[in-house]
Amino acid sequence: MAGGPTASPYRGRITAGFFAHLFKAVCKQHHWEMRPLLAPLIPVDAVVLDVGAHAGQYTKLFARLARHGRVYAIEPQSYALRILRTAIRFNRLRNVEILSLALGAAPGTATLTIPVKTSGSYGFGLAHLGPHTRAGTAEIETVEVTTLDDLAARLALTRLDFIKADIEGWEQAMIEGGRATLARFKPALLLELNESHLRRAGGSVAALWRMLSELSYRAYAGQPGGAALDAPCEGDILFQADRPR
Repeated sequence: MAGGPTASPYRGRITAGFFAHLFKAVCKQHHWEMRPLLAPLIPVDAVVLDVGAHAGQYTKLFARLARHGRVYAIEPQSYALRILRTAIRFNRLRNVEILSLALGAAPGTATLTIPVKTSGSYGFGLAHLGPHTRAGTAEIETVEVTTLDDLAARLALTRLDFIKADIEGWEQAMIEGGRATLARFKPALLLELNESHLRRAGGSVAALWRMLSELSYRAYAGQPGGAALDAPCEGDILFQADRPR
């Protein structure tokens, strides 16, 4: 809508793109090219958090790598959850547990904004916490937020090997709420960093980078054979703890 943003309560409808999204989630395996990077970091008995699991493409890959471990797929969005649950069930991934919540700096609730395309389909890969501020239409829902530290306690984790987070700018808030867990377990982190998204959530690439450096993490390009990174930058970034795992 050219006149400005319009938001309405989430209606949970089946959109024109729902079955296309569902087919891809159930039958396709994206990110397979990441396996050489991920395999050394995710042993067969690993515990993995897929934060912002979306339709489950990374979740499926993690579950097959950690086939004797546990994968927690964390996704607050109702539309994505319908697809995610179906994909996990049809792929018979019994080592996956789906958690309907978001991770942030403090527990509570938040508004989740789901953009709506002109076709009427959800742009569910662009859903984000916070109000709708861009031109166009969106639907909103209220979701539970907890911290990584609280979640680790709730799940009674005794190990945590790997965290992937693609949460549209809330990556820094997740780190802020998980300092104790990161200090204790030193999991490898694969984060998608976008400056405009982080700023929308009150952070920045530089601030997140500094925070992880203080926790003894070093950064690498998030791709197989990725080089060490000396300066903050955007993109898929792999952070690993200095000390041997």
